[in-house]
Amino acid sequence: MVAFAAMNASRLPPAVLIMGPTASGKTAVAMALANRFPIELISVDSAQVFRDMDIGTAKPDHSTLARYPHRLIDLISPEASYSAARSRQDALAAMGEITRAGKVPVLVGGTMLYFRALLHGLADLPQANATLRAEIDAEASREGWPAIHAKLALLDPSTAARLHPTDSQRLQRALEICRISGRPMSELLAESEKQRPAYDFLSIGLLPSTRTTLHEQIARRFDQMLLAGLDEEVWMLRRKYTLHLNLPSMRCVGYRQTWEMQEGLMPKEEWRDRGIFATRQLAKRQITWLTNSFEAENFDCLSPTLTNDILTRTGQFLTAYALA
Repeated sequence: MVAFAAMNASRLPPAVLIMGPTASGKTAVAMALANRFPIELISVDSAQVFRDMDIGTAKPDHSTLARYPHRLIDLISPEASYSAARSRQDALAAMGEITRAGKVPVLVGGTMLYFRALLHGLADLPQANATLRAEIDAEASREGWPAIHAKLALLDPSTAARLHPTDSQRLQRALEICRISGRPMSELLAESEKQRPAYDFLSIGLLPSTRTTLHEQIARRFDQMLLAGLDEEVWMLRRKYTLHLNLPSMRCVGYRQTWEMQEGLMPKEEWRDRGIFATRQLAKRQITWLTNSFEAENFDCLSPTLTNDILTRTGQFLTAYALA
C-alpha cells in the first residue's frame, strides 16, 4: 500500500469520485483502490441508504463490508426519506473525518443527483406556485411563448439566452422564480456554484463502450437477485415496516416491480423482464447524467484492463500528495 506524507497546507486535500451506471463494476474498482491506497469509501447510492434492503440494491455483503467498510450505507428505515441535501451534508462530514485521519475519501456510486449536489451545491429555489403558473400559462395563451421568452429576457437575460423561445416548461419555471424571489434564476444558481467543496477532485466515470454488453450484465445481475431471494426480501420488508408503493424505498428499481407482482398488478411471468427493463432505463438515465453533467475522466467499464487503468490514473493523481 502506498503511504502518503502530510499534505502541503497550500494544496487542497484530494478526493476521488467513482461514478457509473448500475452493473458497471464500481464496487470492484473501489475495493481495488482500497487494496492499493490509504483511502476510505463513501457510498453515493440513494437505495443503499435503506436498512434491510440488501439484495435488490446490490449492497455489498457483510463480509465485503467488514473488509471494505462503506460509509453512508444502512442509514435509515425504508419508511423514511433521504434527500440530496442530506446526502451532501453527510458526505461532506464523512470526507472531513477521513481527511483529518490522513486518508483520502473515495466516493463511489451511481446516484448522479447526489454527486451533482456535492460538487455544485443546491440552489435555494422557491417552490412551485400553482396560481402563478396558471397566470403565466394564461399569458402564454394570449401572447405566445416567444412573448414570455422576451419578458424573461428583461428579468434574467442569462437564462433566456440558453432557452428556446418555445421551451414552455423551462420558461414558465424561470419566470416563476423571478416573480416569486425578485431575483434571476441564473443568479440563484450561481450562488449554489460557490458551495463547491474545498477538495481537489479526481472524477472518474465508468461508461460502457457498448450498451448491449451492459444490458447483458444487468440481466445477469437481476437474475442473481431473483435467485438470492428478492421476492422474500420484499415480503420481509412489508412485514417488518409500514410501507406503501409511493415511498422512495419502494420506488427503487426491482422493489417496485416485485411489490406489483406480489399484489397481482402484473403477471408473475412478466416480473423478471419488467425488472430488467426498469434497470436498463435507470442505467440509461445515469449514463445521460454522467455524459452531460460532469467533467469526468471516462473509462470503458467493459475493458479487461479497467481496474489497472484506474489504479494507474489514481496513483498518478495521488503522487503529488506524497510530497511533504
